[in-house]
Order: sequence, then C-alpha cells, then structure tokens
Amino acid sequence: QVQLVESGGGLVQAGGSLRLSCAASGRTFSTYVMGWFRQAPGKVREFVAVISMSGGNTYYADSVKGRFTISRDNAKNTVYLQMNSLKPEDTAVYYCAANRRIVTFSPGEYDYWGQGTQVTVSS
Repeated sequence: QVQLVESGGGLVQAGGSLRLSCAASGRTFSTYVMGWFRQAPGKVREFVAVISMSGGNTYYADSVKGRFTISRDNAKNTVYLQMNSLKPEDTAVYYCAANRRIVTFSPGEYDYWGQGTQVTVSS
C-alpha cells in the first residue's frame, strides 16, 4: 500500500508556472506507475499525465501537451508536474495516483489517490 500527498498548488496568473509535487510513502515507489489527474467544479475527473515506473515513458493529455511536464525521482519517492503557460481553464483540483499494473490514462485503473491540491489560474 502507498500513501500519496500532493503539494505545490496555489493561485497564479495566466501565463505563469507552478510545480506540483506528490510524495509517496513506503519503499516500493519505483514499482508504481504514477499519474496526474484534475477535476474542475462540475466536471468529471480527467487525465493530465502519466509516467512509467522507470520514468522512461510519459504521456500527456492533448490539452496540456507542450506546457506540462511529468517527472519522477524514485530516490525521493516523489513525482512532479511542472506546469508552464498556465491558462484559466487549467483551474482544478489536481490529484496524483498510483497503480502497479499499467501505464494508462483511465482513472479507474489507479488504486491509490492523494487528497488533491488546488490550482487556480486567474485571467
């Protein structure tokens, strides 16, 4: 089992940047595929980015491709989401999630979730 704690959210102006972090408990972090998802008010949770166990493969939602970068440091049990050129439509609660089976954008495949961190982008 793994526990996930996100941090780094906040209020930023359009065009600005934020870096989210997700710290995981336990000594098996490198055996988990890690994903970032977001949920805006009144909307379903949506995929943002995913990174493989080794960090060698990453995939992004079209809406963030070229602006967001997912990375991980297995020695620090942490996954990151660097968000640049932020837009008001990026406003949401951002969640990190973990699973041991598959690199996927489907939230149903993830077994563990953090509590979320709020990102608000003002215009």
